[in-house]
This record gives sequence, C-alpha cells and structure tokens, in this order.
Amino acid sequence: MARSQWGSRLGFILAAAGSAIGLGAIWKFPYVAATNGGGAFLFIYLGICLTLGLVLMLSEMALGRASNAGAVGAFRRLAGGFWPVIGYMGVLVCFLILSFYSVVGGWTIAYIGKALDGSIMTADAKALGGIFGSFISHPLQPLAYHAGFALLTLAVVVGGVQKGIEGLSKFLMPALFVLMLLLIARGLTLPGAWDGVLYFVTPDLSKVSGAMLVDALGLAFFSLSLGLGIMITYGSYVDRESNLLGSALWVIALTVATCFLAGLMVLPAVFAFGFDPSAGPGLTFITMPAVFAHLPFGQLFAVMFFCLLLLAALTSSVSLLEVVTSFAIDELGLSRRTAACGMAAGIFLLGIPASLSLGVWGDFLVMGMNFFDLLDFLTSKLLMPLGELLLALFVGWKAWPVVRGELSSGRSPRLMRCMRGFCMALAPALIGWIMVVSI
Repeated sequence: MARSQWGSRLGFILAAAGSAIGLGAIWKFPYVAATNGGGAFLFIYLGICLTLGLVLMLSEMALGRASNAGAVGAFRRLAGGFWPVIGYMGVLVCFLILSFYSVVGGWTIAYIGKALDGSIMTADAKALGGIFGSFISHPLQPLAYHAGFALLTLAVVVGGVQKGIEGLSKFLMPALFVLMLLLIARGLTLPGAWDGVLYFVTPDLSKVSGAMLVDALGLAFFSLSLGLGIMITYGSYVDRESNLLGSALWVIALTVATCFLAGLMVLPAVFAFGFDPSAGPGLTFITMPAVFAHLPFGQLFAVMFFCLLLLAALTSSVSLLEVVTSFAIDELGLSRRTAACGMAAGIFLLGIPASLSLGVWGDFLVMGMNFFDLLDFLTSKLLMPLGELLLALFVGWKAWPVVRGELSSGRSPRLMRCMRGFCMALAPALIGWIMVVSI
C-alpha cells in the first residue's frame, strides 16, 4: 500500500508547526520566561532552538523521509537490532501524553462554555480557583469533556494526512495567529500593559544559572516536539523534492514566534491588573479569567482566549494520535480508521484514571505523585529526553550516511561535519545533563 504524502510543502510546515504549538506554548512559555530572566531566557531559548533543536528536528525528518516509515519502522529499516526500541519509546510516549493531554484539552472545551455563560466572569481569583478546583475534581464532568476532545482529535486523524491533518492545519494555524494578534492588540491598550512587555523582553542577567539553562533546554526540546517520533512520522510523508532544511527552519520560526506572541498576549494584561506573572498553570484557568473580568467586552475576549487554547491543543493532539495510528497501520496492518479508533479508545481509557486522580482518586499515590502527575513525570522527565538522547547517538554513530544523503545537497561539508558532531557528542551530553538535573 502506497504511503500517504502531504499535498504541499506549506501543508507539511503548518502541520509540523501545529504539532509543536500546543497548550504549553500558550500557558507555560510566558511564565517560564518571566521567571527566568525575561529577555535573557528568550535569547538562550532561541539560540538552543536554532542549534540543537534544528539539528535534531532535521535528523528526525531525514530519518522519516529516508525510510518512508513511521517511528518504529524507520529504525528497523535503517539499522535493525536494538535501535527500533527508540521508535517504540516514541510511540509509547505519544500514547501516554495524549491520555492526560486529552483531559486538559477537555478543560478548554468546558471553559469555552463557562466563558459563554459568564460563570467565570469574576475578578475574584479565589472564587475562580474554587470553580477550577471543583470542576477538575468532579468525577464525571471532566470525563465527558475528555471524551469530546478525544472524538475531535479522532475525527481529524481518521480523515487522513491530506484531507484530515493537512486540511485542519491550513485552517487552524492561521486562525490561531489571528486570535493571538487580536488579544495582543487589546492587551497592549491597557494602562500599565507596557510594564509587562518590558518585564518580558528586558534581559535580567542575574537570573542566568544552571537551573535556568536546564529550563531553556527542556522547553526548547519539548516545544519543538522532539523525541516523540512526530517529526519522523511527518517526515515520512514528505516528497523527495522538498527542502527539509527550509521546512525545519519555518517550523522553528513559527514555534518561536508563537511562544513570543503568547508572552505578549498574557503578560501585559497580567501586569495591567497587578496579578502574579509566575502563577504557573493557574495563569490559564484562574488568572486570565480574572483579567478578562476587568475588561470592557471581557466575556468576548474570554471566549476568544479559550477557543485559541482549544485550537492549540487540537493541533498537538492530532500529531500525537497520528504517531500511534501510523504505528498501528505500519506494524499491525490495520486500516487507518480501525487503527485510529482503536488507539483513541485506549488513550481515552487511560485518561480516565488521570482525570479521577485529580479528584476522587487523589489519595492514590505512586512515588508520591497522583496518576496525572506520574504520567507527566514519566514522559517529560524520563522517556522523552532518553529517546532524544538515543536518537542523537543513532544519527551520529549509526545512520549518519543516510541522514547526510537526505540533507547534503548543496550544503557545505563543514556544515555537515558540525551537524554530525552535534549528534555524536554535544546533544547527548546536554540532554543527559537535563535528565540528571531535572530528576
């Protein structure tokens, strides 16, 4: 059976960028940057994205196109032996992440409804905290929204590469940027908003430390969807004529731009009303509704904000489900519809204990963590960085001739040598450092 392909280079770029631009870009990047030196963090994050991030993204895309296979098949066709374990890890990580990511995606659907009915339009952050806590701890309501989000994701993936993923990305990515720009324009007109802009972009060199570098490295790798098998899978749908370097640079540019715009969207409004910019995840579901309650037409902007979150969540969830669906198609010989439905059902079932662990099952702890936090820890702190470390070693020491063949057309030999050196030593050393320090 012939493998699916992207209908256009633009479709591939938007789909790959959409996989990287998720909820983390909207709520995590602003507060991480704000608490880690503002402009200093932005500069370091950008530098990492354009060096290590670019090399690893190119490597994954090249492996996918060279093998014409998904996350597992790529390693089997190019090397065999132990190496397909890296692909299996990527598929497992996507499955685990989507199980609790879908729960959070369901929250965004619920909050669109809460914004529409006005139930969150209050400036009382304590009351908003109570609303949020009561909702996520409810035994049934979050599960219904989790199911709704999972069905949305499934519908796109069942539609296929061109009609489903590419078609959605061509609509959602421009819509996401338009919504962000509208919210930024409104926020910058608030009194005191420019204090937030200055806080965000002014370098605070006193915050540069080992811990800050770890945050920047981790956020760069994870915001670019590296170590998940996504770029390998998406790369396998790329035709031979496409310029992988140009495509990777566009994906990184769009991802970095979205993170920067998210900071401009959130922090000026937060500063204008004197809220804490380092409020963490609560910034999304507690602080931002309080900000909107202060604004004229605040309810409209609240609806727009949570619609934006839903779009960002959906573009990422689709890429996660596509990896496990591609695995089932390639390795088990299933049809796209059967593979996607089966994997989505398993992901939904695993999301049930993740959701309940924030409420009625909250006392059941493993390693001192509830099930939701345990899944997050296993994926973000262990499996993702370990997979990327092994992939870098695979490219540098085992599959370099294949990767060079995909990328070397018109490139200088010196550039190729630098890229291989990154994969052989520098990338594994830095990723290993991240793992040790973060654990």
